[in-house]
Amino acid sequence: MIRVAAVGDVHLGEDAGGRLRPALDHLPEHADVLLLAGDLTRHGTPAEARVVAEEFRDVGVPVFTVLGNHDYHDDAVPEVGQILENAGIHVLEGDTAVVPVNGLTLGVAGVKGFGGGFAGKCGSAFGEPEMKAFVGHTVEIADKLRSALDSLDCDAKVALTHYAPVPETLAGEPPEIFPFLGAYQLGEAIDASGTRLALHGHAHLGSEKGETPGGVPVRNVAQPVIRKAFSVYCLEPDG
Repeated sequence: MIRVAAVGDVHLGEDAGGRLRPALDHLPEHADVLLLAGDLTRHGTPAEARVVAEEFRDVGVPVFTVLGNHDYHDDAVPEVGQILENAGIHVLEGDTAVVPVNGLTLGVAGVKGFGGGFAGKCGSAFGEPEMKAFVGHTVEIADKLRSALDSLDCDAKVALTHYAPVPETLAGEPPEIFPFLGAYQLGEAIDASGTRLALHGHAHLGSEKGETPGGVPVRNVAQPVIRKAFSVYCLEPDG
């Protein structure tokens, strides 16, 4: 069995150091890996990233993250990413990692994702160049996720995004903003790749549990949703 701890949307500011650390000090008792679903900072500044780095440094298990829209806000993504990497927090954006766990292997593929909406209520790459660019960006990121998941050779695959791949985990948010909270293309990538679990954040008023059209469990691990330092999901190997 593989135990996956996950949380997103912790939104740590410069004044938030130590907020999660007491729970994280006992993380290896509960989980084999920690996945962070983006929006680690409030405004994406390097100073905030340093707080995040100290909070999640040396927690006793491998740590992987994607960045969220808040982490992009200060236009300092390369510096933010390097600060996290220097602390042993591995940033995924179209990348993968394979972690050995109890004689098994866990594969993680991560992208930030983007908006666009869901089947029947979504944007399309038609009309103005701005709209084509918006939807084109979503498609490009979803393709990166699909390629990353396809490349994994492991016992269990997990997809890690910030934006949602299904609408079910957005329930509770105003329907008018669903197109800015996720995109169906992410769900299609997950369904095409033999994924066992999909994790995301972003939707603070959403719901924890959903499922892709292909039956892959989806979990919204935004901290305002799970209301704790992290949730743990257990995976058995394929077969």
